[in-house]
Amino acid sequence: MIQLHNVSLTYQQDASALNNIELKIGKGEFVFLTGPSGAGKTSLLRLLYGALTPNRGQVLIDGQNITRMSASQIPLLRRSIGVVFQDFKLLQNRTVFENVAIALEVLGWGRADIGKKTMHMLKQMGIESKYNQVTQRLSGGEQQRVALARALVNDPKILLADEPTGNLDDANKNQILNIFKEANIRGTTVVVATHDRRLIEQGHKRLVTLNKGEIVEQVEKETAGYDQAV
Repeated sequence: MIQLHNVSLTYQQDASALNNIELKIGKGEFVFLTGPSGAGKTSLLRLLYGALTPNRGQVLIDGQNITRMSASQIPLLRRSIGVVFQDFKLLQNRTVFENVAIALEVLGWGRADIGKKTMHMLKQMGIESKYNQVTQRLSGGEQQRVALARALVNDPKILLADEPTGNLDDANKNQILNIFKEANIRGTTVVVATHDRRLIEQGHKRLVTLNKGEIVEQVEKETAGYDQAV
């Protein structure tokens, strides 16, 4: 599903964000990316949805080499990828319903189907009662759920999440993790970038550790950094 071959990414002033990345993520896998701030987690995610182009190497998503795509082809690729941004990127002056429905509108869904699917997703997230509120009036946890609903409403092949539990309490973290797991069970390939050790320990999934732009460790889910007694 996701393959990176000898991928390097350099920002201005020759600052290397990623260096010689080799990574394969199979269809239906759930993978955590971890590492300290500046390790390259966000840069890697941005490569996967075509927001950045590597200086060297190949990035393949569902068999397509996105490094060879034109700018006009990238939006079509993104229709099969759900993204939860660290800062949510919600339309603050639009309602919860509108923020989620827009993901289906761009796919050309009919109005009735959009309404049913959007409200179903809001109910799954536990925020259906907020459907008519503008997002700027919501709490951080509620905004996070709107962002998740928008990312998942079209049942994407791939879900990418960048620090999705920042500033959430333990109860909300568990609920977000369960939402990811449920999407994964339905067949979505999930990649979560996080430095939250508790989330990783609760997740029991494959763990890829980055440091200074390089993959320094990969651990399979059976031993992925959690206490077996938990």
